[in-house]
Amino acid sequence: MEPFIRPYAPTDLDAVYDICVRTAADGGDARGTYSTDLLMGDLYAAPYVTLEPEHAYVLDDGTGRAVGYVLGTADTPTFVRRYRDEWIPRVAHRYPVPTRPPATPEEATVDSHHHPERMVVPALADHPAHLHIDLLPRWQGQGHGRRLMARFLTGLHAVGVPSVYLAMSATNLGARRFYERLGFTEAVVPDPGPLVYLTRPTTPPC
Repeated sequence: MEPFIRPYAPTDLDAVYDICVRTAADGGDARGTYSTDLLMGDLYAAPYVTLEPEHAYVLDDGTGRAVGYVLGTADTPTFVRRYRDEWIPRVAHRYPVPTRPPATPEEATVDSHHHPERMVVPALADHPAHLHIDLLPRWQGQGHGRRLMARFLTGLHAVGVPSVYLAMSATNLGARRFYERLGFTEAVVPDPGPLVYLTRPTTPPC
C-alpha cells in the first residue's frame, strides 16, 4: 500500500499525539522526558487539530494510520485567543496554573502553555500564519515532508494568507536544512531566545 496525504480526521488524534512526542527532542524521541507524554501534544499538536482542523493534514501509511502531519493556523492572533479561551480550560485538569516561577524544563513548558500570547511576535506581523510539521523517522527523507508542506501552503494561499512563519529550536540543524530547502528564510526577531524564526510566502508551492 502506498502512503498518501489526506485531511486530518478526529480518529487520527492518538496518532498525532504519538508522532508529536516521538519527534519532540530536536527530532528525536521525547517519551519519558516529562511527567506525562501528553505534554508535547497538548501544546504543539492537539490544539491545532481541535481548533483549526481545516488546516491539518496527515501522511497516511496506506493502512489508515497517520505517520506524519502538518498543522497550524491561518491567523495566529485569533488562534491565540481561542487557545486561551477554549484550549487551556479543556486541559486544565492536567496543567494547573503555576504558582511559582519555572525551575525545570517541564515547568517552563507548562508556563508557556499558560502564556499563548508568546505566539504573537510583533516582528512577524506580516506573516499571520504559523505551522508545525513532524514525521516519524521511518518516513523521513522520502519527499513526504515536502508534499505535506506544499498541501498546507496551498490551503493557506487559497484562503488569502500571504505568508507563514515557524519557530524551531536553534540546535535542530537537520530541521533547519529541511526548511531552507523548502524556501524558508530566517527572520530577524529581537531576543529570540533558544529559537529561530523562519518565514516563507504561501506561494509558489515548495
